[in-house]
Amino acid sequence: MSEPQVAIVSGAGQGIGKAIAKRLLERGLKVVIADVDDEAGRETADEYRALGDIRYVRCDVADEAQVRHLIDETISHHKRIDALVNNAGIGRFKPLEETTLADWNAVIGVNLTGAFLCARQAAPHLRAARGAIVNIASTRALMSEPGTTAYSASKGGVVALTHSLAASLGPDVRVNCISPGWIEVGDWKKRSARAAPKHSERDRSQHPVGRVGAPDDVAALVEYLISPAAGFITGANFVVDGGMTRKMIYAE
Repeated sequence: MSEPQVAIVSGAGQGIGKAIAKRLLERGLKVVIADVDDEAGRETADEYRALGDIRYVRCDVADEAQVRHLIDETISHHKRIDALVNNAGIGRFKPLEETTLADWNAVIGVNLTGAFLCARQAAPHLRAARGAIVNIASTRALMSEPGTTAYSASKGGVVALTHSLAASLGPDVRVNCISPGWIEVGDWKKRSARAAPKHSERDRSQHPVGRVGAPDDVAALVEYLISPAAGFITGANFVVDGGMTRKMIYAE
């Protein structure tokens, strides 16, 4: 019998990352969750302990030493890495004139540099396992609203980083990207910040599919992309947004 696969999911204490961790545990993978929020990370690890082998490692993915520690801890405990999900992300949404260099550097550091550092450090182990990377970008990589300068730039970088990594790490490692749209994470936050989703009919109806997205919509695709069933897919960006970026919108 083959050993269970091991996945690292960054930013998994809350939101989309938490749903990804849960789904992979339910499918029999061992999961290492990384987060900079100790409260969220420990809470999620405790909550999902009954589902399988889950470990929490505190990690600021923008810090090279902490990323090295994350990978070393995973290898020390599990001896292998089969999948890396670069999900950690932050956003500082401000008008351009109010966006400081510190804001810009913080967002780029976590969202883009963090994905690079995790991929680079995990690469030898992923090559050995013939594993997969999934980067979580955003539809903001493709379209924008005012005040999203740093965030949109970082997520556009993640999409480009994805196809670059696919070319660099192939054929040993497949690398793909998911760009979520409006995903409701209110009930996937840590308990102290949790809130029940409240969506109007307009919120739902503006999506061609008739609803706002849920974290498991993204988690299901992650599960597929790291599986052998996706063995001929690499360098791709998958938009998961209920069809919103395909709409033509004109002022009436």
